Amino acid sequence: MHIDLNDHVALVTGAAHRVGKAIALALAQSGVHVLIHYNRAVPDQLRDTLHEIKSFGVDAFAVQADLGRPDGIDTIMAAVQENFGRLNILVNSASVFPTGDLLDITLESWDETFNVNLRAPFLLTQKSARLMRQNKPSGGVIINICDRGVDRPWKARPHHGVSKAALWALTQVSAVSLAPDIRVNAIIPGPVMKTNDGMSDETWESIGNMLPLKRTGDPSDVGRAVVYLAQEDFLTGTLIHVNGGEHL
Repeated sequence: MHIDLNDHVALVTGAAHRVGKAIALALAQSGVHVLIHYNRAVPDQLRDTLHEIKSFGVDAFAVQADLGRPDGIDTIMAAVQENFGRLNILVNSASVFPTGDLLDITLESWDETFNVNLRAPFLLTQKSARLMRQNKPSGGVIINICDRGVDRPWKARPHHGVSKAALWALTQVSAVSLAPDIRVNAIIPGPVMKTNDGMSDETWESIGNMLPLKRTGDPSDVGRAVVYLAQEDFLTGTLIHVNGGEHL
């Protein structure tokens, strides 16, 4: 069954900019009210994002919190309750993206990566599922944003890749544990946005040429995939690659 998302409420972490912002905008375009989480967004950036979301006629609020701290999770959920009092959709999009050699990774860097990329989605899953089950009728959907670390070893980003592979494992465990009223799915975005502002257009184009589809994508591609997973009620434990065939 196709679910009408109009008047639903979503929490999207890391939604002030980049891919998280595209996800929030795609949901807003479908009539979803959005609470955007951010950590270090600049004021102008945050204001512009809220303005764009509200332009679709939905409500939007922002909450600042450090996902690496358990009390940051409490802050986010308190904001959900204060601004909406209900929740239908959780998108765990925020992450840290460190590089490094396996033998050089410090315990501090390992812990920070797993605290943000895995522990935070786990805690938000627990707290959001309890809130979703208060809906009438009860239920909701959780969507985790993973990456290529799920499919293959990522030598340049070892702790990041392992954390995202674990997030896919969490997705599957959550899907069977929270069914039938709460669905849990995941997305692996590919090259949909330059990893840094210093990347040249030529380098970006060459990345696209290595893909089967011979082009790079756009953050909005991920946003549409999130909306699809939120709307289709017979999908749970599903992983969608939005990457131009990169996994092949």
